[in-house]
Amino acid sequence: MNGDALSILLWVALPYAAFATFVVGHVWRHRYDKFGWTTRSSQVYENRLLRWGSPMFHLGILFVIAGHFVGLIIPREWLYAIGIDEHMYHIGATVLGTAAAVLTIAGIVILIYRRRTVGTVFLATTAMDKVMYVFLGATIAFGTAATVMYQVLGPGYEYRGTIGPWFRSLIFLQPQPELMADVPLAFQLHVVTATLLFALWPFTRLVHVFSAPIGYLFRPYIVYRSRDDQRSNRKPRRGWEPIEQPDPKKLTRL
Repeated sequence: MNGDALSILLWVALPYAAFATFVVGHVWRHRYDKFGWTTRSSQVYENRLLRWGSPMFHLGILFVIAGHFVGLIIPREWLYAIGIDEHMYHIGATVLGTAAAVLTIAGIVILIYRRRTVGTVFLATTAMDKVMYVFLGATIAFGTAATVMYQVLGPGYEYRGTIGPWFRSLIFLQPQPELMADVPLAFQLHVVTATLLFALWPFTRLVHVFSAPIGYLFRPYIVYRSRDDQRSNRKPRRGWEPIEQPDPKKLTRL
């Protein structure tokens, strides 16, 4: 396979195929596996490690997603227009990105350790759970490695001039795979593993992301009425009767 064909396969065909699988897979999963649309929570088996690992991972990944949204979706010219120059963006992305990466990695390490060392949790782990953890861990590892090598320890890499425009070109159905040709390998591996993770998403426990109980924020209040209101005029009954000595006069009459 020549370079052009490989470039089209990785940076055009694979993202569109993953997106189609992501959408169709969720529709299929919701239609035929509604009862399986769950996190498959294992809190009942172990709670101490989960209480630390889960909040750390979820909070960290939210910051990671927010950073990717700003870096990939929002053109840098828009940030310039509101006063965020290149130096300011680089400092913010490096500091906040590193903190989010540390939080996410610490969380997922705790969760994987818990899943491997707690017997009942390990027995409840499915094959797709293991595959999901492999691709999720690889995506986080490559992304962290790219950030450390180029943004923290290196001179910095301007991915908003290559990966960002490439990503937006896919959204507007005008793919430009040539933009990914000179992207450092760590960033390319991060993009490929993330793309494969999105293709696997509908068939794993990650579907619970789209089951957030947002409706609870807007549901009407539930009014409870005590049954005691219907017999408020009655004398309340004793919950128990004390044991007393029998009356001798009553016993003689018997």
